[in-house]
Amino acid sequence: MDLLLILTYTAICIAIFKVFKIPLNKWSVPTAVLGGVILIGTLILLMNYNHPFTAIGGQAYSTTPIVSGVRGKVIEVDVVANQPLRKGDTLFKIDPTPFEAEVVRKEAAVAEAEQQVLQLESVYKEAVSNTTKAEAARDKAKREYERYEKGFKRGAFTAQQVDTTNQAYKGAQASFEAAQASQESARLAYESQINGENTTVARVEAELVQAQFNLEQTVVTAPTDGFVTQLALRPGMMAVPLPLAPVMTFVHTEDVYFYGAFRQNSMQRLKSGFEAEFVFRSIPGKVFKGEVVDVIPAIAEGQIQARGSLLGTQAINTQGRVMVKLKLTDDMSEYHLPLGSSAEIAVYSDSFEHVSIMRKVLIRMKSWQNYLYLDH
Repeated sequence: MDLLLILTYTAICIAIFKVFKIPLNKWSVPTAVLGGVILIGTLILLMNYNHPFTAIGGQAYSTTPIVSGVRGKVIEVDVVANQPLRKGDTLFKIDPTPFEAEVVRKEAAVAEAEQQVLQLESVYKEAVSNTTKAEAARDKAKREYERYEKGFKRGAFTAQQVDTTNQAYKGAQASFEAAQASQESARLAYESQINGENTTVARVEAELVQAQFNLEQTVVTAPTDGFVTQLALRPGMMAVPLPLAPVMTFVHTEDVYFYGAFRQNSMQRLKSGFEAEFVFRSIPGKVFKGEVVDVIPAIAEGQIQARGSLLGTQAINTQGRVMVKLKLTDDMSEYHLPLGSSAEIAVYSDSFEHVSIMRKVLIRMKSWQNYLYLDH
């Protein structure tokens, strides 16, 4: 770009020398050269600082690697490459047979668990009945023992008879305590609950929910609006739930943003809301308007991470650039601009605004220059 400015000044000087018939001598030529150095140097310095330009720019977009939630054989690929998709549209299907069988098995387990709850209720009621019987037998044995003990004091019964009834009472008491323990055990088994539901039923129902979820995962759908590109998945391939083995890449349809890497020298002239202009190599001869959205508050070259060794001088001996987030404000609907297209970007600050005219002229010359290229 500087070369274009120099060539323009040279052309103007030649025209002036020709029109005004200025002689080429040791005074006129050095004066023109020196004047050009001072003039162009000053303009370039003012322009570069206040209205920065970068040839390192381009569009960034988000993608999601599609990984199946379950392991299985792909039986159907519904998606068509590069065609728009809506959130929830089917991408591909996995053979659901083993997962349907697992759901049926878990449904049977739930029914069995519910039946077991009814059995536990019957056991608990039986234990309550047994406790009641044992309590009645104990009370009867106690009364019998007390009657024999009183009769023994009056000489009606022998000590042997009293001891026999006492042992019978103790046995009845032990049977009652055993019945109480059995009743409590049956009650705990019957009344054990999680969120108001029997623990066994809750467990097998949770397993059923997991089985149903796995069955739903056999149909993989679009996570958002977007499209799939470079599709290589075919029926018969095996899909596995491993993040290192995605089966396709999903490109999201969302707001389009561009990023430009500017020199740190012009960082004080990069602010949100400043006007910007874009030149695309894929659209030569055109300049598009935009604006600065944000200035990324960190430079990647300066980041550090926890590690087992100390950082050396080389780790911070870097010359990273400031990343700036921008967006286009012109209508681009009539142009085919693939995602990830590179761009050359100029930003116009609110300082020395009259100098921005030169930047605008140069960037338009740059856009026409994109017509000129040779394939090697």
